[in-house]
Amino acid sequence: MLGLKLRLSAGLLLLSAAAAQAKYIVPGARWRATDGSLVNAHAGSVLFDNGTFWWFGEYKTQGQAEGGGVSVYSSPDLATWTPHGLALEPVQGDPYISPKNIIQRPKVVKSESTGRYHMWWHADNSSYGLLLQGFATADTIAGPYTFENATAPLGNWSQDFGLFTDYKDGRSYALYSNGDSVRGRDVYITSYDKQVAALDEVVHRFDKYDLEAPTIIQTDKSYYALMSHKTGYRPNNVVCFRADSLSGPWSQPWIVAPLNTRTFNSQSGFTLRINGRGKTTYLYLGDQWDSNSIWESRYIWLPMIIDDNKKTLEVEWHDVYDLDVKTADWRPVKGKEYYAKDATVSGSAFKQEANFASGGTIVTGIEGNDSTVTFNGIKGTGKPQWVSFYYQNTDDMGFGDQPGGSPDRIGGSWQLRRISSVVVNGNTENVESLFQRDTHKGIILSTPLQLTLAKGSSNTITVGGLYNGFHYKGADLDKIIVYPPED
Repeated sequence: MLGLKLRLSAGLLLLSAAAAQAKYIVPGARWRATDGSLVNAHAGSVLFDNGTFWWFGEYKTQGQAEGGGVSVYSSPDLATWTPHGLALEPVQGDPYISPKNIIQRPKVVKSESTGRYHMWWHADNSSYGLLLQGFATADTIAGPYTFENATAPLGNWSQDFGLFTDYKDGRSYALYSNGDSVRGRDVYITSYDKQVAALDEVVHRFDKYDLEAPTIIQTDKSYYALMSHKTGYRPNNVVCFRADSLSGPWSQPWIVAPLNTRTFNSQSGFTLRINGRGKTTYLYLGDQWDSNSIWESRYIWLPMIIDDNKKTLEVEWHDVYDLDVKTADWRPVKGKEYYAKDATVSGSAFKQEANFASGGTIVTGIEGNDSTVTFNGIKGTGKPQWVSFYYQNTDDMGFGDQPGGSPDRIGGSWQLRRISSVVVNGNTENVESLFQRDTHKGIILSTPLQLTLAKGSSNTITVGGLYNGFHYKGADLDKIIVYPPED
């Protein structure tokens, strides 16, 4: 897959020339940097500069709730990421960027008038009592960035933050919700000055929709604004508005992914426009938050299908896809399906009628190592391969008196995942953990693992249950898909 020289300003990619080889994009996987560490850049943004993509995001550590700073990674192809440490480091005792402060949703843009790089983010304290926008600058894109100030935008509050640059005139805009109180609950589009160093004026206000995590994607004819509902770290149905102009009028919102998938268990945050040779591709860059361990939350990067004639935008799921950033072409990678209805069950695991499942059957009762499901006759290559596990997690039905009960009942809460054990060819010395986040009743979603299968067609994959803090149950299984190696 060849790369290309791009100019990207906060959600915009304009292609020109250069070359790079990329790997598959696998939404929801454990993405690893070139040094083997987990990519740690949550709720971030991507900027293209001098032939390289730069990804900025919230840096989270295990057990951390507040600001760990802003991490930065570089890539030639949107798939292979090299870490460059912290672009913005917390400062002990600072009133705005200490480790106890909130440093959320960082966005970076190059100021064409100064030649410097400007970073903006939601700056707050741990109780969300400041509601400010932070500002830092650097001479080089990777930083380090120097904190300049934290201000109230035109005297207003600011919570979830986004940044958009119009590719037609180069003007940049801040996107932000103004809090959760009854006096807030709006989302603003506000223009920056020429230096992208201060705000000018409010261009549009989305009045009382009570949304957050705003991002805008631009086509040749339209602007599309994506936002999520306010459910904390629980995923929800992301919505979209359309307009001919940033100042509006904007359309009524609609849901961008299949209903009750909760946007494939993700939250909006950023979008990319990729102009290739004769084709334009749009990417949704969402976060799959894990409230049990925020530091290892995953990333959901998916193609968006936009039809300006019908005035529609949809986020389209693919387990594995290949993106050529030179041509803007992308293709789903095809894999081999193995169905739970044909698998072997043990213990209390059993096959149950499910008219929404493959072949009308799903396997449930997967619990611990005594009640498992085994997929047989799997073809492998001897190399690492992505395997997607299609499942239903009915935790939204509740567990009686146990924590993590249904959000659909009075006093209910939310258990965001079950954890399954995955064993290849009976090798219990090498057990993989499969996180299976909540789905809705009758909704099948998938989650990936990279496994090494022996060459040939006699492999087995056995799925059991691991302890998640409440029980040892794995999610109900529909099927698995085994994908070919990336090389």
